[in-house]
Amino acid sequence: MPQRFAQISDPHLSSLETVNATDLLNKRALGYLSWRRKRRFEHRVEVLQALQGDLDLDELDQLLITGDLTHIGLPSEFRQASDWLQGLGSPQKLALVPGNHDSCVAEDWDKTYALWREYMDSDQPADSREGLFPSLRVRGKLAFIGLSTACPKPPLMATGTTDEAQLARLPGVLRATGDQGLFRVVYLHHCPLPGTEKWRKRLTNADEVSAILIEEGAELILHGHGHRAHHHELATAEGPAQVLAVPSASALGLHGADTAAYNRYAVREQQGGWQLEIACRRYDRESGTFVAAGQNALDIRRPGRRPSPANP
Repeated sequence: MPQRFAQISDPHLSSLETVNATDLLNKRALGYLSWRRKRRFEHRVEVLQALQGDLDLDELDQLLITGDLTHIGLPSEFRQASDWLQGLGSPQKLALVPGNHDSCVAEDWDKTYALWREYMDSDQPADSREGLFPSLRVRGKLAFIGLSTACPKPPLMATGTTDEAQLARLPGVLRATGDQGLFRVVYLHHCPLPGTEKWRKRLTNADEVSAILIEEGAELILHGHGHRAHHHELATAEGPAQVLAVPSASALGLHGADTAAYNRYAVREQQGGWQLEIACRRYDRESGTFVAAGQNALDIRRPGRRPSPANP
């Protein structure tokens, strides 16, 4: 039997209707103006409600959320997101990494990310928040490896950076899970491929992150951030890794943006590697529901690999 999981991204689920003027005496003012002018019409609660009705967590080993749950990273938004997460599923089923909007400016940890801690934790929780990432959750033959790219940046910049501590630990995590014969899913907010994002939206050290992925290998790399669907390949020392992005999970698709969508994945172990099935579900404005929007099956070749006895 295949193992199944899904990815959603950039839900921007919070409302800024009750924001105080004193909350906007920094970079957040620009984000608030963007929300007033456009984002509140694009990112809609009814889309998220339809998404929640479409997700079947009972059949999933994990639901990955690749950042930007908030608009401008206010503590009140973190509380709204925490309530939403609790209504969506348990921390054992949901795994998230933060995005650039969640770290719009430096903020009190206890009032923000501490509320999401259980959803960011590894199977073996880190001793401190500094050791949260890379996170690692193993579900059967799947290894979910989370990276944080979220950190405060100057006004008008939506870049991200994976810090040095994560870069130092990531090779060991990839190597150990690869040696165990696991299907490695790396998930993060920004795209780790250099040159794929606009300069002001890029991962500033994508070259370093991608170099580690190339050297140590991975089977699947998932990200969000751009609010558009993408599918690339990254040539690694162990064979091609599939790199996919999904649009915002709450988008109506106004002004030329992609309509809300998410991907469901099914992984089956086979001789010489894996079979990966990708099924896209997209929001249909006419029906107000998510509908099938394409399916694809790929062979992830890993020469010399044999199926484990548990997965003949």
